[in-house]
Amino acid sequence: MDFLYLACAFLNFTSKQINMKLEGKVAYITGGTKGIGYGIAQCLLEQGMKVAVSGRSQEGADAAVKGLNSPDNVLGLVSDVSKLEDEKKAVAAILDKWGQLDVVMANAGVGHFAPIDQMEDEKWHQMIDTNLNGVYHTLKASVEALKKSEGYYMTLASLAGTNFFPTAAGYNATKFGVVGFTQAAMLDLRQYNIKVTTIMPGSVASHFNNNEPSDKDAWKIQPEDIGKLVIDLLTMHPRTLPSKIEERPTRPDLK
Repeated sequence: MDFLYLACAFLNFTSKQINMKLEGKVAYITGGTKGIGYGIAQCLLEQGMKVAVSGRSQEGADAAVKGLNSPDNVLGLVSDVSKLEDEKKAVAAILDKWGQLDVVMANAGVGHFAPIDQMEDEKWHQMIDTNLNGVYHTLKASVEALKKSEGYYMTLASLAGTNFFPTAAGYNATKFGVVGFTQAAMLDLRQYNIKVTTIMPGSVASHFNNNEPSDKDAWKIQPEDIGKLVIDLLTMHPRTLPSKIEERPTRPDLK
């Protein structure tokens, strides 16, 4: 009984320490109005952070703000990450509201799958513009703010950034690119005490590729699992940097 009491007390103390470290920090999550980004936002809000989420529509941004149910600590933004000017405006709005930016999660992404000889040119370029150009635009727009805060820049890549498979030439190309971009940016930015990490999940219970999350996705990684991973990264000792993280379902055989 004494051991259990001490263990619970330690966990409670640790939780309070995490909250103290993250409380009041400001995060920006692209593609944060649903799915993985939304799940990350929920986890960061629970730690006392302020969170801006962006999406391509005002309706989606408004719905996210309402759903996250913390109006003083949430900012909904409309931004198309394929456009640098949109991302500059989003970051400016965050700085205007909260005066700082500590964490950026470049999460927005799209996926189209077809054999390469059948891939539509428009869909190919949409993936390049969103998945690959998007992470560059988000970093370019936010890097000066991150220098000031000595903050953290993260990208949401995929196991498709290291494993290739049929019908995924376009998606593989963008996610391999995101992984390479993020690792090179990590080397460029560490001189400013900016930490940089790419997270590479496998199957996630999200709205990706027109999926509607349901009980059938119980075997998959859940958005809140990635959110908890982000918190672990943010609270890790500054001497240590997990710069490339693969995350996969434990039991894909249960699907």
